Amino acid sequence: MRILLVEDDRSIADTLVEGLRANGFVVTHAPTGHDALAANEHDLILLDLGLPDLDGREVFRRIRERSRTPIIMLTARTEEFDRVLGLELGADDYVTKPFSFRELVARIRAVSRRAGGDDHDSSNHVLTVGGLVVDTRTRRITLDGDEVQFTAKEFDLLAYLATDVGAVRTRTEILEHVWDTHWYGPTKTVDAHVASIRKKLGAHDWIQAVRGVGFRLEPPA
Repeated sequence: MRILLVEDDRSIADTLVEGLRANGFVVTHAPTGHDALAANEHDLILLDLGLPDLDGREVFRRIRERSRTPIIMLTARTEEFDRVLGLELGADDYVTKPFSFRELVARIRAVSRRAGGDDHDSSNHVLTVGGLVVDTRTRRITLDGDEVQFTAKEFDLLAYLATDVGAVRTRTEILEHVWDTHWYGPTKTVDAHVASIRKKLGAHDWIQAVRGVGFRLEPPA
């Protein structure tokens, strides 16, 4: 796996590069936001938010405009607001410093599995819900034949709901499956992603809220 590490602290970067390469990853180091934006395509990006030249969130937005590459945010910020904002921007995961290297590697592998999918059977990777088609292998979503663009997290959430049409998924289940079993942020981030998906699908009824429980996916009547 090719990883782009965007980190301005040289000592942290050197340690991470050495450790990641020892775990079999191919790593490119970008010390600034401009270096990150100029880098070639990678399989996953580790993005520090505290960069010297550009705000890490701006770098994230620019990368996301042109690529669906999974992004894990790295930051020393510990405020809940920053965690929620990072996830609502569409980050695939969020790790605060200091962090365990073993945990970081586990999160990289978990995000990679979610992004690539474990199912290579062509009969199972396409989920159809009325005029909505979710292809988990190519990570493309079409509605009535037209492709709709989603962030990585929006895609994962919609695909998760589409695996069992009509079933109610609790917010906790969604967080554990789509985000991470060790992420303990507020459940309101689920609502924010659901609202964005509804808007992109053009109809509120695609994802129905079950009061006090969670959400279910069904074609609009």
